[in-house]
Amino acid sequence: MNASRIAATEDGKMPYIRRATTRLRQPREDRVRRPRSRNSAGRRVGLGLLFALGLVASAAGQGNEPRKTATATFAGGCFWCVEADFDKVEGVISTTSGYTGGHTANPSYEQVSRGGTGHAEAVEIVYDPAKVSYDKLLDVFWHNIDPLAKDRQFCDHGDQYRSVIFYHGDEQRALAEASKAAVQKRFKQPLQTAIVPAGPFYKAEEYHQDYYVKNPIRYKFYRFNCGRDARLEELWGKKD
Repeated sequence: MNASRIAATEDGKMPYIRRATTRLRQPREDRVRRPRSRNSAGRRVGLGLLFALGLVASAAGQGNEPRKTATATFAGGCFWCVEADFDKVEGVISTTSGYTGGHTANPSYEQVSRGGTGHAEAVEIVYDPAKVSYDKLLDVFWHNIDPLAKDRQFCDHGDQYRSVIFYHGDEQRALAEASKAAVQKRFKQPLQTAIVPAGPFYKAEEYHQDYYVKNPIRYKFYRFNCGRDARLEELWGKKD
């Protein structure tokens, strides 16, 4: 018997048809409920999956957040050597050789090396404060310069080779001054390293960048003949 036909003729006056309709409808309603139940479960699974994917995406987004960096700027004589020394420090992201502390815009190496521009050869350091502190960078700086030398470093003479801490902000200034006071206790002679605010920094010519990597033999020859490591050992003792 066709249930739809029975339902169509049902008018409340034929109880046996209503009973038959009820019996025939029951299995159909069961069949209808099952898919609905599966759809409901499917929706719950789908929502759960979307929620889980959302958590994963959120975690991935947090992992892709740009890491916080900071900048330090030091002058310690030949910037080839300063750059090489800081590249070895864990937490340092990049080092750039350049010129700063002077009064001539966009100076060339020839101008700075002749003197008169007021600039010092310097290195700008970008680092991860979560991996290395500014205090640590100051310690590396002091142990790789001659703080007793005025307007020179090792074999390089002139104010373009002076030692300077160029601070970025009050916190760096305070830490630099505290570190200088601590280092002064080691020596009887006054320290000649200046602490001044950072100003415009001009990147040096490309051939100066990573010079110790591009020209390792020339770099080592220069460093040895300049007596840099011999003087550092005299001042600070042998490195570990």
